Amino acid sequence: MKPWEMNIRQVVPYVPGDQPAGDKLIKLNTNENPYPPAPGVEKALKEMDADRLRKYPDPSSAELVKALAEFYGVGQDQVFVGVGSDDVIAMSFLTFFNSKKPVLFPDITYSFYKVWADLYRIPYETPALDGNLAILPEDYKGENGGIIFPNPNAPTGIYMPLDQVEEIVKANQDVIVMVDEAYIDFAGPSARELLPRYDNLLVVQTFSKSRSMAGVRIGFALGSPVLIKALNDVKYSYNSYTMNLPSQIAGVQAVKDRAYFEAAKAKIIATRERSKKRFAELGFTFPDSMTNFILVTHARVPARAMFDALKRERIYVRYFNAPRLDNSLRVSIGTDQEMDALFRFLEQYLREWKETEDSE
Repeated sequence: MKPWEMNIRQVVPYVPGDQPAGDKLIKLNTNENPYPPAPGVEKALKEMDADRLRKYPDPSSAELVKALAEFYGVGQDQVFVGVGSDDVIAMSFLTFFNSKKPVLFPDITYSFYKVWADLYRIPYETPALDGNLAILPEDYKGENGGIIFPNPNAPTGIYMPLDQVEEIVKANQDVIVMVDEAYIDFAGPSARELLPRYDNLLVVQTFSKSRSMAGVRIGFALGSPVLIKALNDVKYSYNSYTMNLPSQIAGVQAVKDRAYFEAAKAKIIATRERSKKRFAELGFTFPDSMTNFILVTHARVPARAMFDALKRERIYVRYFNAPRLDNSLRVSIGTDQEMDALFRFLEQYLREWKETEDSE
């Protein structure tokens, strides 16, 4: 190793899901919304004056912050926006987790939590999920330097009731508690309902799932003015212009169309519940997902074999080569037509697998 190489920060990077190219495929691997953004988004982007791109965008994203504050009934000084929820959470790690005590997050959750902790040299511990893959609130009541957990969790899809979320926040009022709510719109009450009572709580959400805007990268945090100011101070310390102009314009229009937002959510939830029944009929088991994906396991057929067979048919789902997950597939909820195509293939594949087993 050359001397200068010893000064390079060594990290094990996060590996995102496949983004296969082409039209003739069914993409159920990265939890994108199968429906387009609100109609106002397309209209606004088409009408945007390209001459505006000569100038820097508003560093405060004021119009988007105002739209979010009005939508969620909070003050504008309680809203922070960033380039996707990943960016918001990574910045929050840097801003809030500066103790020598370990940060706590579940052992089965987003793998990038560990990546960010390692990147920023933050000590951490990972309490294990229980036998049903649920987060146990009592595991988050010991001494720590901060807490983050998703609700619903990923890739399990399990939603933690709000009273249990509050149990964790209430027991940790001397540190920052972050609740990562990327999928909350498909689940139940949000932790933002707790914000008036806890000034150490930060709630992070995204436009990538329920608002069908993974391609423009918008995430946001809701919290006390003190927390939001701290996030902005860190943002302005390394990049004042994190969000581009087209994203700000599109984001405002997405927030304004509440009716479209509610209707699109309802369609996905309906398809999810129908898909649970079909998976069960085919012999799969799964946690009771409250997201736009389902983590499925089959008693007889290895998940890796199904994953490879689906990929050959250009049906893409997610496989995790990790303890307690390596015999499961995470299947995003697509349109009814996409899910029907998935189930037709699985029905045939499982029938052929059984015939092969019976003949041996």
